[in-house]
Amino acid sequence: MLNGSNQQSETKPESKTDGKAKNNKPSIVNVAVAVIHYKDQYLLGFRDATQHQGSRYEFVGGKIEADESAAQALIREVAEETGILLDNNTIVKLGRLHHDYGDKQVSLQVYKIELTAEQYEQHKHCEQGLEGQALTWVTKLQLLAGAYNLPAANKTILEWLKLPSKIAITYPLAHFGTHTDAAAAWLQYHQEKLASESWTYIRLKDAKSKHLAEQLITARPDILAILPNNNEQLLDVEESLTANETETGQRIVGKHLTHSTLMQCFDEVGSPTVLTQSLSKDHPLIVSCHDIASITAANKLASIRIKQGLPPVIGAFVSPVLATQTHPDDTPLGWEAWSALAKLADMPVIGLGGLEPAMLDQALQYGGISVAGIRQFI
Repeated sequence: MLNGSNQQSETKPESKTDGKAKNNKPSIVNVAVAVIHYKDQYLLGFRDATQHQGSRYEFVGGKIEADESAAQALIREVAEETGILLDNNTIVKLGRLHHDYGDKQVSLQVYKIELTAEQYEQHKHCEQGLEGQALTWVTKLQLLAGAYNLPAANKTILEWLKLPSKIAITYPLAHFGTHTDAAAAWLQYHQEKLASESWTYIRLKDAKSKHLAEQLITARPDILAILPNNNEQLLDVEESLTANETETGQRIVGKHLTHSTLMQCFDEVGSPTVLTQSLSKDHPLIVSCHDIASITAANKLASIRIKQGLPPVIGAFVSPVLATQTHPDDTPLGWEAWSALAKLADMPVIGLGGLEPAMLDQALQYGGISVAGIRQFI
Protein backbone atom coordinates (compact mmCIF):
# COMPACT_ATOMS: atom_id res chain seq x y z
CA MET A 1 0.00 0.00 0.00
CA LEU A 2 1.00 3.58 -0.61
CA ASN A 3 -0.44 6.33 1.51
CA GLY A 4 0.62 9.50 3.21
CA SER A 5 2.07 7.60 6.16
CA ASN A 6 4.51 5.39 4.24
CA GLN A 7 5.11 7.11 0.94
CA GLN A 8 8.84 7.37 1.71
CA SER A 9 9.20 3.63 1.10
CA GLU A 10 8.27 3.91 -2.56
CA THR A 11 11.15 3.56 -5.01
CA LYS A 12 12.46 6.86 -6.31
CA PRO A 13 12.96 7.30 -10.05
CA GLU A 14 16.30 7.58 -11.73
CA SER A 15 17.64 11.09 -12.25
CA LYS A 16 16.54 12.69 -15.46
CA THR A 17 17.49 15.72 -17.45
CA ASP A 18 15.66 17.92 -19.88
CA GLY A 19 16.48 17.85 -23.57
CA LYS A 20 18.36 15.11 -25.38
CA ALA A 21 20.39 12.33 -23.82
CA LYS A 22 23.99 11.68 -24.89
CA ASN A 23 22.90 9.15 -27.51
CA ASN A 24 20.64 11.81 -29.09
CA LYS A 25 17.52 9.95 -28.00
CA PRO A 26 14.88 11.85 -26.01
CA SER A 27 15.36 11.50 -22.25
CA ILE A 28 12.74 9.52 -20.39
CA VAL A 29 10.19 11.58 -18.50
CA ASN A 30 9.01 9.80 -15.33
CA VAL A 31 5.35 10.47 -14.65
CA ALA A 32 3.01 9.55 -11.79
CA VAL A 33 -0.54 8.92 -13.01
CA ALA A 34 -3.56 9.04 -10.70
CA VAL A 35 -6.64 7.11 -11.80
CA ILE A 36 -9.02 8.87 -9.42
CA HIS A 37 -12.55 7.58 -9.04
CA TYR A 38 -15.55 7.39 -6.78
CA LYS A 39 -17.42 4.16 -7.45
CA ASP A 40 -18.01 4.23 -11.25
CA GLN A 41 -17.23 7.93 -11.72
CA TYR A 42 -13.71 8.70 -13.00
CA LEU A 43 -11.91 12.05 -13.08
CA LEU A 44 -10.31 13.27 -16.31
CA GLY A 45 -8.48 16.45 -17.19
CA PHE A 46 -8.16 17.95 -20.67
CA ARG A 47 -4.83 18.80 -22.26
CA ASP A 48 -4.51 22.17 -23.97
CA ALA A 49 -3.94 22.03 -27.74
CA THR A 50 -0.45 23.52 -27.28
CA GLN A 51 0.71 20.69 -24.98
CA HIS A 52 2.33 17.41 -25.98
CA GLN A 53 -0.50 15.02 -26.93
CA GLY A 54 -2.77 18.07 -26.75
CA SER A 55 -6.54 18.24 -27.24
CA ARG A 56 -6.91 14.92 -25.45
CA TYR A 57 -8.32 13.85 -22.12
CA GLU A 58 -5.97 12.47 -19.50
CA PHE A 59 -5.80 11.11 -15.99
CA VAL A 60 -4.47 13.58 -13.44
CA GLY A 61 -0.75 13.42 -12.71
CA GLY A 62 2.62 14.86 -13.58
CA LYS A 63 6.39 14.55 -13.57
CA ILE A 64 8.19 12.81 -10.74
CA GLU A 65 10.96 15.05 -9.52
CA ALA A 66 14.40 13.58 -8.79
CA ASP A 67 14.03 14.03 -5.04
CA GLU A 68 10.60 12.44 -4.58
CA SER A 69 8.94 9.04 -4.81
CA ALA A 70 6.12 8.25 -7.22
CA ALA A 71 3.62 8.41 -4.35
CA GLN A 72 4.90 11.81 -3.22
CA ALA A 73 4.73 13.12 -6.78
CA LEU A 74 1.21 11.81 -7.21
CA ILE A 75 -0.06 13.38 -3.99
CA ARG A 76 1.64 16.68 -4.84
CA GLU A 77 0.46 16.82 -8.46
CA VAL A 78 -3.14 15.97 -7.63
CA ALA A 79 -3.23 18.64 -4.93
CA GLU A 80 -1.69 21.23 -7.26
CA GLU A 81 -3.97 20.42 -10.18
CA THR A 82 -7.28 19.72 -8.46
CA GLY A 83 -7.07 20.62 -4.79
CA ILE A 84 -7.92 17.02 -3.84
CA LEU A 85 -5.81 15.91 -0.87
CA LEU A 86 -4.89 12.22 -1.01
CA ASP A 87 -2.68 11.97 2.09
CA ASN A 88 -5.08 9.58 3.85
CA ASN A 89 -6.43 7.67 0.85
CA THR A 90 -5.32 4.16 -0.08
CA ILE A 91 -3.22 4.43 -3.24
CA VAL A 92 -2.99 1.12 -5.10
CA LYS A 93 -0.47 0.46 -7.85
CA LEU A 94 -2.00 -0.57 -11.16
CA GLY A 95 1.26 -0.91 -13.06
CA ARG A 96 4.15 0.69 -14.90
CA LEU A 97 4.33 1.57 -18.60
CA HIS A 98 6.98 2.85 -20.95
CA HIS A 99 5.75 4.56 -24.10
CA ASP A 100 7.71 6.05 -26.98
CA TYR A 101 5.80 8.82 -28.74
CA GLY A 102 8.68 9.41 -31.15
CA ASP A 103 9.39 12.91 -29.96
CA LYS A 104 9.19 11.99 -26.29
CA GLN A 105 9.57 8.89 -24.15
CA VAL A 106 7.53 8.60 -20.97
CA SER A 107 7.62 6.12 -18.11
CA LEU A 108 4.28 6.02 -16.36
CA GLN A 109 3.79 4.78 -12.82
CA VAL A 110 0.04 4.30 -12.57
CA TYR A 111 -1.99 4.21 -9.36
CA LYS A 112 -5.70 3.85 -8.65
CA ILE A 113 -7.28 5.89 -5.86
CA GLU A 114 -10.88 5.76 -4.72
CA LEU A 115 -12.16 8.95 -3.10
CA THR A 116 -14.38 9.01 -0.05
CA ALA A 117 -17.99 10.12 -0.45
CA GLU A 118 -17.07 13.38 1.25
CA GLN A 119 -14.20 14.07 -1.15
CA TYR A 120 -16.38 13.31 -4.16
CA GLU A 121 -19.19 15.58 -2.97
CA GLN A 122 -16.67 18.36 -2.44
CA HIS A 123 -15.14 18.12 -5.93
CA LYS A 124 -17.77 16.61 -8.25
CA HIS A 125 -18.99 19.99 -9.50
CA CYS A 126 -15.53 21.44 -10.21
CA GLU A 127 -15.28 21.99 -13.96
CA GLN A 128 -11.87 23.63 -13.85
CA GLY A 129 -8.65 22.67 -12.11
CA LEU A 130 -6.41 24.95 -10.10
CA GLU A 131 -4.12 25.38 -13.11
CA GLY A 132 -6.97 26.36 -15.41
CA GLN A 133 -7.43 23.00 -17.11
CA ALA A 134 -10.90 21.59 -17.75
CA LEU A 135 -11.98 18.75 -15.46
CA THR A 136 -14.80 16.31 -16.01
CA TRP A 137 -16.22 13.24 -14.31
CA VAL A 138 -17.11 10.38 -16.66
CA THR A 139 -18.62 6.96 -16.11
CA LYS A 140 -16.48 3.86 -16.27
CA LEU A 141 -18.66 2.58 -19.11
CA GLN A 142 -17.97 5.72 -21.17
CA LEU A 143 -14.27 5.57 -20.36
CA LEU A 144 -13.83 1.94 -21.39
CA ALA A 145 -15.96 2.43 -24.49
CA GLY A 146 -13.46 4.99 -25.79
CA ALA A 147 -15.86 7.93 -25.61
CA TYR A 148 -12.99 10.15 -24.47
CA ASN A 149 -9.84 10.50 -26.58
CA LEU A 150 -6.84 9.70 -24.36
CA PRO A 151 -3.11 9.58 -25.23
CA ALA A 152 -1.93 6.31 -26.77
CA ALA A 153 -0.12 5.18 -23.62
CA ASN A 154 -3.45 5.07 -21.79
CA LYS A 155 -4.78 2.20 -23.92
CA THR A 156 -3.21 -0.36 -21.60
CA ILE A 157 -4.49 1.46 -18.50
CA LEU A 158 -8.04 1.14 -19.81
CA GLU A 159 -7.49 -2.61 -20.24
CA TRP A 160 -6.25 -2.81 -16.65
CA LEU A 161 -9.37 -1.04 -15.42
CA LYS A 162 -11.55 -3.82 -16.83
CA LEU A 163 -10.28 -6.19 -14.14
CA PRO A 164 -12.99 -6.88 -11.55
CA SER A 165 -12.40 -6.90 -7.81
CA LYS A 166 -13.16 -10.65 -7.64
CA ILE A 167 -12.41 -13.53 -10.01
CA ALA A 168 -13.91 -17.02 -9.63
CA ILE A 169 -11.93 -20.11 -10.60
CA THR A 170 -13.75 -23.31 -11.47
CA TYR A 171 -13.12 -26.55 -9.62
CA PRO A 172 -11.00 -29.10 -11.49
CA LEU A 173 -13.01 -31.90 -13.03
CA ALA A 174 -11.40 -34.37 -10.61
CA HIS A 175 -13.27 -32.67 -7.76
CA PHE A 176 -16.44 -34.36 -9.03
CA GLY A 177 -14.83 -37.79 -9.44
CA THR A 178 -17.23 -39.48 -7.01
CA HIS A 179 -20.20 -38.70 -9.26
CA THR A 180 -21.42 -41.22 -11.82
CA ASP A 181 -21.02 -38.58 -14.53
CA ALA A 182 -18.32 -36.18 -13.34
CA ALA A 183 -18.61 -33.94 -16.41
CA ALA A 184 -22.35 -33.47 -15.98
CA ALA A 185 -21.92 -32.79 -12.27
CA TRP A 186 -19.18 -30.23 -12.97
CA LEU A 187 -21.31 -28.43 -15.53
CA GLN A 188 -24.46 -28.38 -13.40
CA TYR A 189 -22.62 -27.14 -10.32
CA HIS A 190 -20.92 -24.22 -12.05
CA GLN A 191 -23.96 -23.35 -14.13
CA GLU A 192 -25.98 -22.96 -10.92
CA LYS A 193 -23.39 -21.52 -8.55
CA LEU A 194 -21.42 -18.91 -10.52
CA ALA A 195 -22.38 -15.35 -9.64
CA SER A 196 -24.10 -13.26 -12.29
CA GLU A 197 -21.74 -11.54 -14.75
CA SER A 198 -18.69 -12.84 -12.91
CA TRP A 199 -15.22 -13.11 -14.41
CA THR A 200 -14.49 -16.82 -14.32
CA TYR A 201 -11.26 -18.66 -15.03
CA ILE A 202 -12.44 -21.95 -16.50
CA ARG A 203 -9.71 -24.33 -15.39
CA LEU A 204 -10.51 -27.98 -16.07
CA LYS A 205 -6.99 -29.49 -16.04
CA ASP A 206 -8.28 -32.05 -18.53
CA ALA A 207 -7.75 -31.45 -22.24
CA LYS A 208 -10.29 -34.17 -23.08
CA SER A 209 -13.02 -32.10 -21.43
CA LYS A 210 -12.55 -28.89 -23.41
CA HIS A 211 -16.16 -29.15 -24.57
CA LEU A 212 -17.27 -28.42 -21.00
CA ALA A 213 -15.90 -24.89 -21.20
CA GLU A 214 -17.95 -24.28 -24.33
CA GLN A 215 -21.04 -25.76 -22.71
CA LEU A 216 -20.65 -23.63 -19.59
CA ILE A 217 -20.21 -20.42 -21.57
CA THR A 218 -23.22 -21.31 -23.71
CA ALA A 219 -25.36 -22.11 -20.67
CA ARG A 220 -24.24 -18.98 -18.82
CA PRO A 221 -23.95 -16.22 -21.47
CA ASP A 222 -23.58 -13.62 -18.73
CA ILE A 223 -20.20 -14.80 -17.44
CA LEU A 224 -16.92 -13.43 -18.81
CA ALA A 225 -14.45 -16.24 -19.33
CA ILE A 226 -10.70 -16.53 -18.84
CA LEU A 227 -9.47 -19.59 -20.72
CA PRO A 228 -6.13 -21.42 -20.69
CA ASN A 229 -3.77 -20.26 -23.40
CA ASN A 230 -4.08 -22.41 -26.50
CA ASN A 231 -0.59 -23.84 -26.01
CA GLU A 232 -1.65 -25.39 -22.71
CA GLN A 233 -5.14 -26.63 -23.50
CA LEU A 234 -6.75 -26.31 -26.90
CA LEU A 235 -10.14 -24.68 -26.50
CA ASP A 236 -12.05 -23.86 -29.66
CA VAL A 237 -14.74 -21.94 -27.83
CA GLU A 238 -14.07 -18.75 -29.84
CA GLU A 239 -15.22 -20.31 -33.09
CA SER A 240 -18.52 -21.54 -31.68
CA LEU A 241 -19.27 -18.15 -30.16
CA THR A 242 -18.62 -16.09 -33.29
CA ALA A 243 -22.20 -16.28 -34.49
CA ASN A 244 -23.55 -15.02 -31.18
CA GLU A 245 -20.94 -12.35 -30.54
CA THR A 246 -23.15 -9.43 -31.59
CA GLU A 247 -25.64 -10.49 -28.92
CA THR A 248 -23.29 -11.54 -26.15
CA GLY A 249 -20.46 -9.07 -26.60
CA GLN A 250 -16.90 -10.10 -25.86
CA ARG A 251 -17.33 -13.28 -23.85
CA ILE A 252 -13.67 -14.27 -23.55
CA VAL A 253 -11.81 -11.57 -21.64
CA GLY A 254 -8.39 -13.15 -21.39
CA LYS A 255 -6.09 -16.14 -21.76
CA HIS A 256 -4.17 -17.54 -18.81
CA LEU A 257 -0.53 -18.62 -18.67
CA THR A 258 0.57 -20.97 -15.92
CA HIS A 259 3.81 -20.28 -14.07
CA SER A 260 5.62 -23.02 -16.01
CA THR A 261 4.42 -21.76 -19.39
CA LEU A 262 5.36 -18.20 -18.50
CA MET A 263 8.90 -19.29 -17.63
CA GLN A 264 9.16 -21.15 -20.95
CA CYS A 265 8.63 -17.83 -22.76
CA PHE A 266 12.27 -16.92 -22.05
CA ASP A 267 15.53 -18.85 -22.18
CA GLU A 268 18.22 -18.94 -19.50
CA VAL A 269 19.60 -15.52 -20.46
CA GLY A 270 16.16 -13.94 -20.61
CA SER A 271 15.74 -13.84 -24.39
CA PRO A 272 12.27 -14.54 -25.84
CA THR A 273 11.64 -18.07 -27.09
CA VAL A 274 9.40 -19.19 -29.95
CA LEU A 275 6.61 -19.72 -27.43
CA THR A 276 6.43 -15.99 -26.75
CA GLN A 277 5.40 -15.36 -30.36
CA SER A 278 2.75 -18.10 -30.35
CA LEU A 279 0.72 -16.76 -27.44
CA SER A 280 -2.79 -15.49 -28.06
CA LYS A 281 -2.77 -12.39 -30.24
CA ASP A 282 -6.52 -11.84 -29.92
CA HIS A 283 -6.94 -11.60 -26.15
CA PRO A 284 -5.21 -10.01 -23.16
CA LEU A 285 -3.15 -12.31 -20.95
CA ILE A 286 -3.27 -13.08 -17.25
CA VAL A 287 -0.19 -14.84 -15.87
CA SER A 288 0.59 -16.85 -12.75
CA CYS A 289 3.61 -15.82 -10.67
CA HIS A 290 5.10 -17.27 -7.49
CA ASP A 291 8.48 -15.57 -7.14
CA ILE A 292 10.81 -12.81 -8.34
CA ALA A 293 11.90 -14.80 -11.41
CA SER A 294 8.34 -15.19 -12.68
CA ILE A 295 7.50 -11.56 -11.93
CA THR A 296 10.55 -10.58 -14.00
CA ALA A 297 9.39 -12.83 -16.85
CA ALA A 298 5.87 -11.36 -16.66
CA ASN A 299 7.28 -7.83 -16.89
CA LYS A 300 9.36 -8.76 -19.95
CA LEU A 301 6.37 -10.36 -21.63
CA ALA A 302 4.20 -7.33 -20.88
CA SER A 303 6.76 -4.98 -22.41
CA ILE A 304 7.12 -7.11 -25.55
CA ARG A 305 3.37 -7.24 -26.13
CA ILE A 306 2.96 -3.49 -25.73
CA LYS A 307 5.79 -2.82 -28.18
CA GLN A 308 4.22 -5.22 -30.68
CA GLY A 309 0.79 -3.62 -30.32
CA LEU A 310 -0.74 -6.84 -28.96
CA PRO A 311 -3.40 -7.10 -26.25
CA PRO A 312 -1.51 -6.50 -22.99
CA VAL A 313 -0.84 -8.52 -19.89
CA ILE A 314 -3.72 -7.25 -17.76
CA GLY A 315 -3.01 -9.05 -14.51
CA ALA A 316 -0.87 -11.46 -12.53
CA PHE A 317 -2.16 -14.09 -10.13
CA VAL A 318 0.49 -13.95 -7.39
CA SER A 319 0.17 -16.96 -5.12
CA PRO A 320 -0.19 -18.57 -2.71
CA VAL A 321 -0.94 -15.75 -0.30
CA LEU A 322 -2.20 -18.08 2.43
CA ALA A 323 -2.36 -21.86 2.88
CA THR A 324 -4.83 -23.63 0.61
CA GLN A 325 -6.73 -26.92 0.64
CA THR A 326 -5.93 -27.41 -3.04
CA HIS A 327 -2.14 -27.27 -2.52
CA PRO A 328 -1.56 -28.06 1.18
CA ASP A 329 2.16 -28.72 0.68
CA ASP A 330 2.90 -25.29 -0.83
CA THR A 331 4.45 -22.80 1.57
CA PRO A 332 2.30 -19.64 1.63
CA LEU A 333 3.96 -16.30 0.98
CA GLY A 334 2.12 -14.41 3.70
CA TRP A 335 0.91 -10.86 3.16
CA GLU A 336 4.27 -9.13 3.63
CA ALA A 337 6.19 -11.27 1.12
CA TRP A 338 3.21 -11.16 -1.25
CA SER A 339 3.25 -7.36 -1.04
CA ALA A 340 6.98 -7.28 -1.84
CA LEU A 341 6.34 -9.27 -5.04
CA ALA A 342 3.34 -7.09 -5.92
CA LYS A 343 5.55 -3.99 -5.86
CA LEU A 344 7.82 -5.51 -8.51
CA ALA A 345 5.04 -6.27 -11.00
CA ASP A 346 4.42 -3.95 -13.95
CA MET A 347 0.78 -5.01 -14.15
CA PRO A 348 -2.15 -5.24 -11.70
CA VAL A 349 -1.74 -7.98 -9.10
CA ILE A 350 -4.48 -10.44 -8.15
CA GLY A 351 -4.29 -12.20 -4.80
CA LEU A 352 -4.80 -15.98 -4.94
CA GLY A 353 -4.47 -18.78 -2.43
CA GLY A 354 -6.54 -19.25 0.72
CA LEU A 355 -8.47 -16.01 0.21
CA GLU A 356 -12.13 -15.08 0.33
CA PRO A 357 -13.99 -12.09 -1.14
CA ALA A 358 -14.05 -10.31 2.23
CA MET A 359 -10.24 -10.08 2.07
CA LEU A 360 -10.33 -7.62 -0.84
CA ASP A 361 -9.65 -4.64 1.42
CA GLN A 362 -6.64 -6.43 2.87
CA ALA A 363 -5.34 -7.15 -0.63
CA LEU A 364 -5.73 -3.47 -1.51
CA GLN A 365 -3.78 -2.49 1.58
CA TYR A 366 -0.90 -4.73 0.50
CA GLY A 367 -0.75 -3.58 -3.11
CA GLY A 368 -3.17 -5.83 -4.99
CA ILE A 369 -6.13 -4.80 -7.10
CA SER A 370 -8.26 -7.96 -6.94
CA VAL A 371 -8.73 -11.35 -5.24
CA ALA A 372 -9.47 -14.76 -6.74
CA GLY A 373 -10.27 -18.27 -5.61
CA ILE A 374 -12.44 -21.34 -5.88
CA ARG A 375 -14.30 -22.39 -2.74
CA GLN A 376 -15.20 -18.96 -1.39
CA PHE A 377 -15.90 -17.40 -4.81
CA ILE A 378 -18.47 -19.78 -6.33
